[in-house]
Amino acid sequence: MSVIQSKNTSPVILSFFTALILAIFITLFTLTLRQPWYIDLTAFGLTFIIAYTIYFYTLQYFIYRKIKLIYKFIYQTKATKREEFFYQNILPQKSIDEVRKDVERWAIEKSDEIALLQKNERFRKEFLMNLAHELRTPIFTVQGYVHTLLDGAIDDPNVNRKFLNNATKGIQRLVQLTDDLNQISKLESGQAQLETSYFVIQDLVKDVYEELMLKAKEKSIEMLIKKGTEAGIYVMADKEKIKQVIVNLVENALKYGNTGCTITTGFYQMDEGRVYIEVSDDGPGIAEQHVPRIFERFYRADRSRSRDVGGTGLGLAIVKHIIEAHGETVTVRSKLGVGSSFGFTLEKGKS
Repeated sequence: MSVIQSKNTSPVILSFFTALILAIFITLFTLTLRQPWYIDLTAFGLTFIIAYTIYFYTLQYFIYRKIKLIYKFIYQTKATKREEFFYQNILPQKSIDEVRKDVERWAIEKSDEIALLQKNERFRKEFLMNLAHELRTPIFTVQGYVHTLLDGAIDDPNVNRKFLNNATKGIQRLVQLTDDLNQISKLESGQAQLETSYFVIQDLVKDVYEELMLKAKEKSIEMLIKKGTEAGIYVMADKEKIKQVIVNLVENALKYGNTGCTITTGFYQMDEGRVYIEVSDDGPGIAEQHVPRIFERFYRADRSRSRDVGGTGLGLAIVKHIIEAHGETVTVRSKLGVGSSFGFTLEKGKS
């Protein structure tokens, strides 16, 4: 019984024991008929040979042919003639239980593959929809002003320059959108080469604060370095791209922050080789359901408000790709009514 129940029982062994059991029972039956011994022996031999042949060829050429068809279906790699001979004549045949496990494993892999394809398809459709929406707004803006000018407003000195300026803003937004998409494509494909150097990360943040000071004053927002982290820390990174990261994060805090709020950047040495930089604000925050998707292209937690503050909707996606191009990670923590904190790691440089 243990031989039959074994997971590695081959058709030869199974046929042998089945034929043997059947031959013994038939021989015992012939013994009750009190025939000459050679008749009993002949009955045993014939029964064994016939039963063995039937069982073996049934298993080998029916069941295992079906199993071979299953493997043709679930495997994409075609075996060579030498490999087929090796599998059929040297390696032990797989048991039904092993085939079941192979099929279950294949089913799980295909299920995961289908789920990933469905996810990518949803992402593609959403991306195309968002891209069309982002393009439509500036295109319609430019189209409206140009048509108005062509309909006669070009001859009105009171509005023609104003309309041209407004049309120019729409064109600038299209150019910015195209540049951002091009940059993301280069970062994703690895075409954007990093020009790394050593620099003090606090000095870079101070430069960004200086550049954005006027925007901060318009909303009475204060930009600070977190107390206790003012001491200069050298990092090894692409200075211009990291500056773009910080600009994007601080500009987002300025755009969506409440009047009179505070933006604070802190710097933390995680270990001997990493530095963690975090840009925090005490603004309106982001709803929990939006946080996992905040770095997706064109994803906006508050679409109505995003239209008012402008932007291409690609800023955080660029941040993520720049940091990942450095081999580092970017994180976000946020809560409605409390504020948001965006952080990323960089390689620590030599001081």
